[in-house]
Amino acid sequence: MRRLIILLNLMLLTSLGLTAQQHYSANISVGGKAGMTLSKVMFSPSVEQGFLMGSMAGVQFRYIEEKHFGVIAEVNFEQRGWKEKFDETDYSYQRTLNYIQIPLLAHIYFGNKAKFFFNAGPEIGFLISENKSANFNYTDISDNPSDFPVKNRNTEQFTMKIKNKVDYGISAGLGMELKMGQKNSVALEGRFYYGLNNIFPSHKKDVFAASNEMSIMVSLGYFFRVK
Repeated sequence: MRRLIILLNLMLLTSLGLTAQQHYSANISVGGKAGMTLSKVMFSPSVEQGFLMGSMAGVQFRYIEEKHFGVIAEVNFEQRGWKEKFDETDYSYQRTLNYIQIPLLAHIYFGNKAKFFFNAGPEIGFLISENKSANFNYTDISDNPSDFPVKNRNTEQFTMKIKNKVDYGISAGLGMELKMGQKNSVALEGRFYYGLNNIFPSHKKDVFAASNEMSIMVSLGYFFRVK
């Protein structure tokens, strides 16, 4: 997987170098975006969970020097994490992880005033804070009522510290952009992210063999063309 990230980076840099040699008139845009996220953590052994809803917002830079192809760089604040399920009970637990995410994406588009596009590339994230929410005592499971569903359930993740605060993975998204005059446009995008790093220790003696993140992001963005 790490080789895949390196390969994608090389492809982006090579494509950018080739377009620079062809003397196209550059199209440079800056803008912002905001939206919502739905995320899980892919645990092994598995943890029963649903999607955790969060928010995201950020700034973006786009460079296009060849028709149908460009490069996008972003700096985003994004909430990820997981929300556990407790079958047929009212117990709840969720853990929200707040990241600064930096994706570098190849941007492929078709159309003129209304454009359809595909973005894909590597992404790196830095954990800046986290918070937990529960309606039971997750720090001492034995202190909960007798009906607490502890059987066949891992509980160590309730209090485990995040070991790897740097995450990296692959992003891919589809969307539509609508031009509004010569310099302004708005873009709607749905994007999928799959993390390649485990947030918890993953040695043989550890609880989880895997704990990598997965998220779906839906965002509305604005671009202003500066060149």
